[in-house]
Amino acid sequence: MYKNINELKENIDKYSGVSNNSREVKDNYIFVAVRGINSDGHDFIDQAIKNGAKVVVGENPSARFVRSGLKGIEYIQVDDSREALGELASAFYGHPSKKLKVIGVTGTKGKTTTCYLIHHILTKVGKNAGLVTSIVAKIGDGEIDTGFHITSPDVISIHKLLAEMVKMGSSYAVLEVSSHGIDQGRVMEIDFEIGVLTNIAPEHLDYHKTFEEYERVKMSFINSCKYKVIAPKETNLNILPGEFNNLDAEAAIEAVEILGISKEKSLEALKSFKLPEGRLEEIENDLGIKIFVDFAHTPDSLLAALKYLRTQTSGKLIAVFGSAGERDPYKRPKMGEITGENADVVIITAEDPRSENVTDIIAQIKMGIKSENAEIFEEPDRKEAIKKALSMAKSGDLVGVFGKGHEKSMNLDGAHEIHWSDQETIREILKDED
Repeated sequence: MYKNINELKENIDKYSGVSNNSREVKDNYIFVAVRGINSDGHDFIDQAIKNGAKVVVGENPSARFVRSGLKGIEYIQVDDSREALGELASAFYGHPSKKLKVIGVTGTKGKTTTCYLIHHILTKVGKNAGLVTSIVAKIGDGEIDTGFHITSPDVISIHKLLAEMVKMGSSYAVLEVSSHGIDQGRVMEIDFEIGVLTNIAPEHLDYHKTFEEYERVKMSFINSCKYKVIAPKETNLNILPGEFNNLDAEAAIEAVEILGISKEKSLEALKSFKLPEGRLEEIENDLGIKIFVDFAHTPDSLLAALKYLRTQTSGKLIAVFGSAGERDPYKRPKMGEITGENADVVIITAEDPRSENVTDIIAQIKMGIKSENAEIFEEPDRKEAIKKALSMAKSGDLVGVFGKGHEKSMNLDGAHEIHWSDQETIREILKDED
């Protein structure tokens, strides 16, 4: 019988796996009962035992769960199951973050791009580095297309990915870190050498409730790292399209300088850098127009993208965008205001409405539009909205499709994800018009 979680960690090699999902538990597993937002893992302990769990870790007194006849099942009570899950995941995979220099990047916008920038510099100067972002996980020469609808995967998956990096000879790991990931313990028990903050602006207030709490969560992560980098608000760099991307480059350069890589070497490495998928990604066409797909889904990022794209067209700027359901409703009118002031044509459409009515979301966005200079259209069907934008565009115009970026699915009803790609949809429409 283990007295505490530390004794269990010392004997972790006796077990076949660790999970907080009772459906994933197999024979000889450790099950950690975690309280979630919508469910409580303690309610699924019996199911986990039925599936093969030999040890259960939870926050409730063990007497509630220990049944007569369940021989060989151990229960360890802890104060914080999320913390215990992180400790056990790290121990099960051999504490991989202690064998790597881990760089974590957080912020409201620019996280993915900054991760890619850091990883690109490291690999260009000959370092073996892994990468985990909302788009992709890169380990050695391998690449996993994650298409995560969340930025940070669960804590077990992250430790497993870090262990794979160690196995493949990596010395560095670059991780994208979200505020949800920090708050929900998804980066628990990872030793971060460097924490990078790209910026902070109001976002995810549906979850964090106040900007002050959102900021506190971000800074709690940054302050927990051995070294911290705060991105500047101004830059003289001009190596990437858009000032916002060059600010990310400044942060990346500063981060790798801590690792002993000079600014000169970083700038040389970045000459071959290409922005990640869905970040100012241009779609080639024969119509004489420019088409860009960008992940911008916050007021600040949308404004930055629109201002840059305005410099790239001599004709009209046509913007297609929406706002996610079950997420910050506060930002919707602001995004409408920004788009109305900075685009010539605005087409408001769906972007993961989830359980909300897409027409209600569109109405909330439209409420913020004050400019009378832009033409405003409503089209709930995202494919039809993109088709309308492309059909309206004339030679010299630019179409920007915002909000989905790299994502490969869309949630239309709150329960199911359907396959979706802005890039594929645009190419399909272009092909049909040939």
